[in-house]
Amino acid sequence: MTTLTRDIEAVPVSRAAPGLLLALTSAAAFGLSGALARPLLDAGWTAGAVVLIRIAIGAAVVLPFGIVALHGRWGVLRRNALTVLLYGTLAVAGAQFCYFSAVRTMEVGPALLIEYTAPAAVVVWMWLMHGQRPGRITVLGAVVAAAGLLLVLDLFSGADFDLAGAAWALAAMVGAASYFVISADDRSGLPPMALAAGGLVVGGTFLGVLALIGVLPVDAVDAQVAYAGTEVGVVVPLVLLGLVTAALAYGTGIAASRRLGSRLASFVALSEVVLAVIWAWALLGELPSAIQFVGGALILLGVIGVKLGERSVAGGDPAAQVQVDEHAGERRPHAPQGDHGVLVQPDQRRDDDEVPHPEPAQR
Repeated sequence: MTTLTRDIEAVPVSRAAPGLLLALTSAAAFGLSGALARPLLDAGWTAGAVVLIRIAIGAAVVLPFGIVALHGRWGVLRRNALTVLLYGTLAVAGAQFCYFSAVRTMEVGPALLIEYTAPAAVVVWMWLMHGQRPGRITVLGAVVAAAGLLLVLDLFSGADFDLAGAAWALAAMVGAASYFVISADDRSGLPPMALAAGGLVVGGTFLGVLALIGVLPVDAVDAQVAYAGTEVGVVVPLVLLGLVTAALAYGTGIAASRRLGSRLASFVALSEVVLAVIWAWALLGELPSAIQFVGGALILLGVIGVKLGERSVAGGDPAAQVQVDEHAGERRPHAPQGDHGVLVQPDQRRDDDEVPHPEPAQR
């Protein structure tokens, strides 16, 4: 038996270089989703239709890998059925649907920045529900992020406030926060790829049922959509949403987390916000206002503060170690893990050691 810490502090250079490349690839893939979806929404597609197709394609691609990862241990899946259901409905379907609903009425960058306040929300949740009082650095980071959120919403410039878009983005933040809380629990023994596949299947099934009974609008139109001045058929962005922003993003996110550890991977995942703004600028010509750029910088600084403060919430606990059975290849807790105060990061939307994220990151 070999003892490993939950979060790898020192990453060998041989693993760090490819790990960083994989993490950036995952962030770029997740960040592309809003820019791809916006023209579809403008053309008459509903957010439900876009999310349903994206999740369905992603599930079809990831499912075989999830089955292989289980190695026939179906009992593990049965014991964690509730976790998979919550992950699929809240972290996958809920976060993505709300995010796409947000970008229907507001720009991609501000919508994603609002969603990325989720780490601060998780800190508050763990404090209120589990008594894990954050340290001063964490509290300061949350306050800075909240101030940045006010600037991103552009409440003080006299501009029209998009209440509906902001509400959807905040709902997406709740979905992303649910993803972080669920993915922080590594006691289940469920392989990360299996959880990802199960979540995508559950999320797609959940949205499909809602569509069949008429609760979820799934309007779709056959139209030409424009990216960077070039018109393409709707099939192109839909396939890219499924293959790139779902399957590729989750797969590379898992590989990155395994090489970098959750803490370093979480910092790299913050690049999704910047990359999403770049995608929106390159494909849609969208750029946040100057005050929103300042607010975005404050949100990122605040989230970094929250992440730096994690050590004061859950660090240094010897119970946060796990044992690895070198023969069976299974990870299991070395000691009771308490309430699992270790946070994981966004839009690996969603990609810590146990989950291939989000949402997204999504989102």
